[in-house]
Amino acid sequence: MSTPLWSPSAERVAATQMDAFRCLVNQRHGLALADYAALHQWSIDESAAFWSLLAEFFAVDFSQPPQQVLRNSQAMPGAEWFVGAELNFAAHLLRRRDQHTALVAISEDGQREQLSYAELAARVAGLQRHLLALGVAPGDRIAALMPNTWQTVVGMLAAASLGAIWSSCSPDFGTQGVVDRFGQIKPRVLIACSGYRYAGKTLDMSSKLREILPQLAGLQQLILVPYGGVPADATDFESVVPSVTWGRACAPGGEPVFAALPFDHPLYILYSSGTTGVPKCIVHGAGGTLLQHLKEHGLHTDLHSDDVLFYFTTCGWMMWNWLVSGLALGATLVLYDGSPFHPAPERLIDLIDAEGISIFGTSAKYLAALEKAGIEPRRTHQLSRLKAVLSTGSPLAHEGFDYVYRCFKTDLCLSSISGGTDIVSCFALGNPTLPVWRGELQSKGLGMAVEVWGDEGQRVSMGKGELVCTRPFPSMPLGFWQDEDGSRFRAAYFERFAGVWAHGDYAEETAHGGLIIHGRSDAVLNPGGVRIGTAEIYRQVEKVEVVLESLAIGQQWQDDVRVVLFVRLRDGVSLDEALASEIRKVIRSNATPRHVPAKIIAVADIPRTLSGKIVELAVRNVVHGQPVKNTDALANPEALALFRDLPALAD
Repeated sequence: MSTPLWSPSAERVAATQMDAFRCLVNQRHGLALADYAALHQWSIDESAAFWSLLAEFFAVDFSQPPQQVLRNSQAMPGAEWFVGAELNFAAHLLRRRDQHTALVAISEDGQREQLSYAELAARVAGLQRHLLALGVAPGDRIAALMPNTWQTVVGMLAAASLGAIWSSCSPDFGTQGVVDRFGQIKPRVLIACSGYRYAGKTLDMSSKLREILPQLAGLQQLILVPYGGVPADATDFESVVPSVTWGRACAPGGEPVFAALPFDHPLYILYSSGTTGVPKCIVHGAGGTLLQHLKEHGLHTDLHSDDVLFYFTTCGWMMWNWLVSGLALGATLVLYDGSPFHPAPERLIDLIDAEGISIFGTSAKYLAALEKAGIEPRRTHQLSRLKAVLSTGSPLAHEGFDYVYRCFKTDLCLSSISGGTDIVSCFALGNPTLPVWRGELQSKGLGMAVEVWGDEGQRVSMGKGELVCTRPFPSMPLGFWQDEDGSRFRAAYFERFAGVWAHGDYAEETAHGGLIIHGRSDAVLNPGGVRIGTAEIYRQVEKVEVVLESLAIGQQWQDDVRVVLFVRLRDGVSLDEALASEIRKVIRSNATPRHVPAKIIAVADIPRTLSGKIVELAVRNVVHGQPVKNTDALANPEALALFRDLPALAD
């Protein structure tokens, strides 16, 4: 494509925080950086100066200033950031204390609750007093089995204010999935909901909690939150662990206090969502997370204090942690809990108008589902304040870009973003000062030395390869929980290329300085020795109207690999030879003959994680008769049985 889908006006660029930061860099360092490419290169070449000025730009409050911004700058892992500095993560998210709306929490059934920044701080203070009375101290773990609502945010802020480590799962996790996660970290306090709603159903958490609680060694207290129309009776669990209801634990009032903590004090424990083993417990530091999120919200998303930010997420996905950091910019956050398609596909689009959402975040899968459902928001909704749409979770197909500009708004910054749980942030993301090109992530993140490498460890300037980061960055994990010698951590990210972070994405750099993500590198297909990203196939299959979703794997066959495509079809549609031929023709015409699957098989469902990602590796294991561990990470584990011992794959 020779022209971008969208370009910001000169006036819009000049009004961005990104441009203000570029001007500050030029002023402070006597430079003449004219554009983003130059700014990004400077942020890599002078990383200590960049991160230090970023902290100043966003007025990061160090209760103890750093003695050195970056020590061991060439060590990866091993670099140390803001050595000697102390701060508190929660303090930065609660700097605003006025009546401006901080949180709007909306449940599936339409219930709406609203908290100002002053009210949010008062509730954090209340829960903080309760945790202090329990003896919660820095380094203790506070876990939550909660929906995406305001109480969850209060819990995280209260924990972080004291230096406790926060970890959360959404209530739709299976019992074993919760135990596999929280059982490793041994929380001192568990905050859990009494129930929740999804797709019109009310789900009681009582039986699940009775199974989970005895398996959490060292648990001191359960705080039970009434939710979802299910009464909360703490006495139901007293025989297992001391229990109180939220109202008793969180009496609002007073001012929260904030412990001064080292820059790299643990803040979050997040979990790998893979289905090949027990989840890895990834520990993230407070200072690195804060700086990275300030950069991504303030500069790359251009979030201002008068913006309303929404991201469709659960508390079991890192996008929840990312969303909540929007409080540090003084913005209003909209929290939604429930099905995005209940009672109708327009449910979340309705929120854009009702709440005046200016930045709308969702998944590529959701946008594809909207298009399949024939939803055209520009015809039915005002979208008057909407200035940006963010998409992540999986690569957004080129046609997904077309859909947003055709059916949402033409004057819109569409930002496909990519990073993940591993870094609780992004490697590549949006940029309000740059054009949007079809199918491309706009830019590499400031301070992130992102490249694409071939198998031999050489940079691939034009072509596909492994997404890597060649220099340290502050939001790199502190390590894995109970990985004392760091061996598992190094094996996860630094084994492929010594001293270089390999992220596991199959990617390509573009002529515009952006990136295209072609899927996970461990799911790359390799028929006849030719590497194919699964996203390249999916974007073509999405063009076939009757196909709702698809999944591709490489099946070992006759000393080679053949591509197998599974498709879920619209109700009432069956896979006949005519449809199979149509699918193959679309793929061949728009990709290459190598992309055309050897087998196309219709299935009733496609397994996905709780955050909505399809699980190619798990299906590949089932097809090859290999075990799939950690099936509790799946939203629909029963779907795996659909892929076992298929006669169609025997010939």
